[in-house]
Amino acid sequence: MRYGAMFADYNYFEVNVKEYDSSHDFTVTRAASLNYPKNNAVMFIIKQYMDKADVFSSVENCLIFWPENVNLPKGLEKKHAIVFCEDPHLEYCRFFQKHNITNFIPCSQVKEINRYLVAGNVEIGKGTKIFPYVYMNGNIHIGENCYIAAGARIIGNVYIGNHVLIKENAVIGADGLSTDRDTDGSAVTMPQFGGVVIEDDVQIGANSVIARGAIDNTVISRGCKIDNSVYVSHNAFLGENVFMCGESHTFGSVTVGRNTQISGNAAVRDGLTVGEGCLVGAGAMVTRNVKDNTVVSGNPAREMLFPR
Repeated sequence: MRYGAMFADYNYFEVNVKEYDSSHDFTVTRAASLNYPKNNAVMFIIKQYMDKADVFSSVENCLIFWPENVNLPKGLEKKHAIVFCEDPHLEYCRFFQKHNITNFIPCSQVKEINRYLVAGNVEIGKGTKIFPYVYMNGNIHIGENCYIAAGARIIGNVYIGNHVLIKENAVIGADGLSTDRDTDGSAVTMPQFGGVVIEDDVQIGANSVIARGAIDNTVISRGCKIDNSVYVSHNAFLGENVFMCGESHTFGSVTVGRNTQISGNAAVRDGLTVGEGCLVGAGAMVTRNVKDNTVVSGNPAREMLFPR
């Protein structure tokens, strides 16, 4: 995702790593992902993604939760504080809980303009129409000739391009559910640090929700059309001209290729990729990756025997 470094790197917290690895004495200040590693970040890696472990050589002074019984690349322990653990994602979530780290959008001073409300740093381009009862709070850029209908909510780090239509009561930038389950069954939730990028000529339907990224950004590429009552979860990437019909869902870290259609009431499981030029049938539950130019339907979704 080419927007990974678009928003400024803030110091969201300050935690010294000594309590995790006594051989190091430095502070971590942000979260980072394997896609966009950063210095002085808290990160994790699980066994399924060990082919990406070389990203840690490009940064320094990170706190890394590492799967036990998996060999550490030579020299990595000199650059980073390493915590070996059975479940790196759970320990990563516990890090935020232990240190009382949240990233709720602050309740800044609100200004009323033509019966819509603005807080934080909001830029609005020429020719953009914003209707009453819209609420915007955060670091927000809205391009030219956009249409933001009554009741929409735009929250957090959000970039909106030109000629974007956001219909009534849509929510852009809500937190997704990045939650693991502790050994006693209780929830351990990590804060959301990512933003939302919406490129030019996108439509977001009424009552639809675009969640901000958990670490990186959720990206809706140029020309996408999203129907009413659709949910796009954290870290999703929709390629150009994707259509999502009413009440369809893409869960966390889903990638959808350009010119693909996801039909009504369909859902795509977290972390999956749906290729380019695909059709996901109405009510389908996608539980595995879908190759380019494929039609799938059913629960679980299976490839149809005829070409699209």
